[in-house]
Amino acid sequence: MAPGKFTQKLTLYYLWYTFLFLVFLISLAILEKEGVPRAWIGYLFMFATIVIYAGIGLVSRTSDITEYYVAGRRVPAVFNGMATAADWLSAASFLSLAGGLFLQGFDGLAYIIGWTGGFCLVAMLIAPYIRKFGQYTIADFLGTRFAGPQNNNLVRILAVSATVFISFIYVVAQIYGVGLITSRFTGVDFSVGIFLGLASILVCSFLGGMRAITWTQVAQYIIIIVAFMIPVSWLSLKHADNPVPQISYGEFLKKLVHKEQEFAHSDKEQQVRTIYRQRADVLQRQIERLPASWLAGRDELQRRLDELKSGNGSLIEIKNASKNLARYPKSENEARQQWLDARNALISKSQTAYAQYTPYAAKDQKESDSKRNNFMALVLCLMMGTAALPHVLTRYYTTPSVTEARDSVFWSLFFIMLLYITIPALAILVKYDIYTSLVGSEFSKLPSWVTYWASIDKLNPLVSINDVNQDGIVQLAEIMMDGDIIVLATPEIAGLPYVVSALVAAGGLAAALSTADGLLLTISNSLSHDIYYKIVDPSASTQKRVTMSKLILLVVALIAAYVASLKPADILSLVGAAFSVAASTLFPALVLGIFWKRANYQGAVAGMIAGFSLCIFYMMYTHPLFGGNPALQWGNIASISAGIFGVPFGILTMIIVSLLTPAPDRQTTDLVDHIRCP
Repeated sequence: MAPGKFTQKLTLYYLWYTFLFLVFLISLAILEKEGVPRAWIGYLFMFATIVIYAGIGLVSRTSDITEYYVAGRRVPAVFNGMATAADWLSAASFLSLAGGLFLQGFDGLAYIIGWTGGFCLVAMLIAPYIRKFGQYTIADFLGTRFAGPQNNNLVRILAVSATVFISFIYVVAQIYGVGLITSRFTGVDFSVGIFLGLASILVCSFLGGMRAITWTQVAQYIIIIVAFMIPVSWLSLKHADNPVPQISYGEFLKKLVHKEQEFAHSDKEQQVRTIYRQRADVLQRQIERLPASWLAGRDELQRRLDELKSGNGSLIEIKNASKNLARYPKSENEARQQWLDARNALISKSQTAYAQYTPYAAKDQKESDSKRNNFMALVLCLMMGTAALPHVLTRYYTTPSVTEARDSVFWSLFFIMLLYITIPALAILVKYDIYTSLVGSEFSKLPSWVTYWASIDKLNPLVSINDVNQDGIVQLAEIMMDGDIIVLATPEIAGLPYVVSALVAAGGLAAALSTADGLLLTISNSLSHDIYYKIVDPSASTQKRVTMSKLILLVVALIAAYVASLKPADILSLVGAAFSVAASTLFPALVLGIFWKRANYQGAVAGMIAGFSLCIFYMMYTHPLFGGNPALQWGNIASISAGIFGVPFGILTMIIVSLLTPAPDRQTTDLVDHIRCP
């Protein structure tokens, strides 16, 4: 079929899909108005969208190697832009980015600036060149560009290892988001929700590879953008009488600053913060008295449990006492870390918030400088990490030509921009709604959404509102909200119909599923193509290679789901770590491999190992999760921005080692000239 007719056919299909989706949405709204239970609407929405994705996966199933790996290299630029946007708009973008802005204010803009800037680097430095190279994976490009003596595969192996490591961290975050959404809107346990969502992921990637994933991601993007725009436009209309949130939300910044100044001078607010400081002091004394305080606490809980068992304690009291004992720290070191984390959290709550909407706002110049440096470091890490993410770069192998690869980067930016310019509006409008409707209300009249979200994870509540000073009135300092739920809870916070909540959940699920699909396929293709086919069994048939990719995909998906069920960290932190590792390990080799002919095999090996090692070392050296100490940070740069050290170290190492070792052969330099020529 001619390219023009193929594009027209796709356009017609997706216009019909959009029309039918809107009809479905209106039908559910009518059903809700007629009294259909909310649970049924939620089930219908989730079930219908998953069936759509599964249907596309079934129709697009293939065993052809080119179709499975790169969708036959015939995806038009506009549709590749939509698919890339869906691949990119992960759980972090859809679920957590607005939450980051909600909690961090101006500082949260680092993610939007960094991720958007990263696509500019992709367009200028990488996408057109790897498309002209015309292989299947990023490791394939690096392995061929830096082929060692006797076709040594060490660079290929390092690139695959980095791809798997980066993508695995990223996919765990997506599956965590899937579990969060599924558990909220089906009522199942969080861990069960993860494995239910996993089934949806596997249908597309397992059956049809990149071909199925591409056409599913286009469908998912449409749901993502509709799901995000409707509630934020509704909020804008509610508060500003203007349905265009990108225009209206600016006027609420001053109102929020004024509100926060009122809260800061409120006697009740100060009373709550004083109680937090007192509780932090109690924990500090416990830390100072270790190990005696830990032993005394354990003995007291055991004594209480024994009393209840030997006396007339009820089953509920005995059960609660047993749970308290089971949750108590198992060692002195564990107690120290738990109490230290709790003390730091209380200290943070006790401090009056500085103006979140002023760049680098802080109590003194030193803190302001530190915040500015961290902001810029994070922006740079996210930019270079974006330009080196294997699952994003692989999408540019799917276009028919180099020109369309470059055009599809433009369309990717355009479709991503539609969401990114709306995210700050949602964060501001939701915060204004909470400040005006929740703060100052009575505890006896808390809205129902608080109970819903608090019940999802009782050990680590996503929402917590406690009457700290026992006055019966909600103060700002008494509200705790996890940033990952801000978008999902927006319709309920704003008092919108439940069908909008279900729509947002479907959008969040689409975002997480689309990225998880791309990541899992990237991992399985790298292992099956670059390790199994290129190294282990070069004579393997195309059928055997596709089968091996599918088996690897299944195994990796199950492992990732298990890790996500352990809730290792919040979504944004997990994703941030992946970007620093990608930037440190792959960015130097990709850029120097394209633009510097003198870069050689030895330099690439040394640069990749050096960048990765320094990045991981800094994270473990400074992050408490890995036993590190934040006080040891270099220049007060947070561990999430470790790439700011890893990238220059990797580039410098690669340049020095390349210059000290023999130059690449003529075949390699001709390859560089080929991919760089117009």
